[in-house]
Amino acid sequence: MKRIRLDDYDPSETSGLDKSEVAKSCIKTQERIGELQELLYAEHEQRLLIILQGMDTSGKDGTVRHVLGDCSLQGVRVVSFKKPTQMELDHDYLWRVHAQVPGSGEIAVFNRSHYEDVLVVRVHSDRGDGHWKKRFRQINDFERMLAETGTTILKFFLHISRDEQRERLQKRIDDPTKRWKYQHGDLDERKLWKEYMHAYEEALDETSTEYAPWTVVPADHKWYRNYVVGKKIVEAMENLGMKYPQPDLSAEKVE
Repeated sequence: MKRIRLDDYDPSETSGLDKSEVAKSCIKTQERIGELQELLYAEHEQRLLIILQGMDTSGKDGTVRHVLGDCSLQGVRVVSFKKPTQMELDHDYLWRVHAQVPGSGEIAVFNRSHYEDVLVVRVHSDRGDGHWKKRFRQINDFERMLAETGTTILKFFLHISRDEQRERLQKRIDDPTKRWKYQHGDLDERKLWKEYMHAYEEALDETSTEYAPWTVVPADHKWYRNYVVGKKIVEAMENLGMKYPQPDLSAEKVE
């Protein structure tokens, strides 16, 4: 099996499309996702889990805003897994994750996810390869269980170039309205770029499965990133075969 090498993926890829010609398509896609989310909620049988991973500034927040902007807040929940609390550390690393998976009729978006435990944790750890292989297997088992019980899983790696990240970090520093996003640790993490790329490559290799595949999304151009993610979500939801429930109206009469 050919292993994933992120150098083989161009972060600035646009498939020959133009921003202006994609703009109308993205609006229609956003509206369609809103329609499908309402249907998912009304049917109340299936679940959708969207996982967004990527380096700092890759656009996870922006993807949520632009792709799911027409969805009802009643049926969408965004979860971001930060540094674990002491209570969470007292349990297995998937304990806090399982509590946040989508319920029937719901879309849950993991803006950073359980993959932090084989990415950030790995880059800053001295544990051997055997430890991470075990975690990859555990994650696959966890996601298989979700898939087998009615959850559709879409996983997106938002792939930006190191040059693009530098520009976006500099904008955070220069723009007073964006400085709140900046942390000194961002520059320290940036120095570990090669280590992160290696960790991502292995995570993508080991956990891209038939029931929970990864999509590598070129993310240097925000409009193209939104286009790719939105298109994938629409395709997945349209394949769910959802139907509006039909209540018994035989005895109903509006007076």
